[in-house]
Amino acid sequence: MKPSEPAMTVRILIADDHPIFRQGLRMLLEAEPGFQVVGEGRDGIEAVRLTRELGPDILLLDVAMPRADGLEALRELSASPTSTRVILLAAAIDRANIVRALQYGARGVVLKESATEVLLKGIRGVMAGQYWVGHEQVSHLVAALRGLMSEVEPEASPQTFGLTEREIEIVAAITAGHVNKYIAEKLMISEKTVKHHLTNIFDKLGVSNRLELALFALHHRLPLTLDAGTGRPAE
Repeated sequence: MKPSEPAMTVRILIADDHPIFRQGLRMLLEAEPGFQVVGEGRDGIEAVRLTRELGPDILLLDVAMPRADGLEALRELSASPTSTRVILLAAAIDRANIVRALQYGARGVVLKESATEVLLKGIRGVMAGQYWVGHEQVSHLVAALRGLMSEVEPEASPQTFGLTEREIEIVAAITAGHVNKYIAEKLMISEKTVKHHLTNIFDKLGVSNRLELALFALHHRLPLTLDAGTGRPAE
C-alpha cells in the first residue's frame, strides 16, 4: 500500500429528508479516497434504525427532518452505547442547540453552507478523535461549552452530588481543561492522590472519563471554582 493511501475505509451513513441533497452528498463523499457511503435515511427514525443496523463509523445527521428531527434522533442514540460518531448538518443552528447536541454525544456540527473541504476535514477530524463546531476543530471543547452555556442557560442553584470540597476543586480543574500534573501542583498534592480522587468522583457521578465528567459538571452547574485557597484556574 502506498503511503498516501488511507489506512482504513470510513463507513458513512447519511440522514437527510431531501433526496437531491443526499444524492449529491453521496457522490461527493464517494469521490474521496477512503470514504464509503453505506446507507441513506430520510428522517430521524430511519437514522436511528439504520445506525443500529449498519453500525457506520460516521452518521451525517440533518437537524431539520420530519417525524423525528436530528436532535431527537441523537438523543435516542445516546440512550444506548454506539461506536458511531455523529456530525450534525444544519442550514442554521443556534448556540442552545449546539450545546444540546454536544451533550447528547454529537462529535461535530457543520453548517450546510460550509465549503466542501470543511465537511471533509470535519469527518477526518472526528475520526481522529477531535470535535468540530462550525469551521474548525475544537481542541478545548469544555472551554467552548462553558462559553456557550453561559450565554444560553440562566444561573441555577449549584448542587454537589455528595462531592467533597476537594473533589469539587478537582472537578473545577478538569472542567477548565487542566491535566493531572497541573492539578497536583495547584492543589499541592500528588498525582496519585489526584487519580484517587478522580476514581471516587467518577463513581459518585456515574461517569467514565474526563469529558463525561466535564459535561456532567457543566450540565448540572456544579460550583466550579478553586476558591478554597488555590485561586481560580488559569485561563
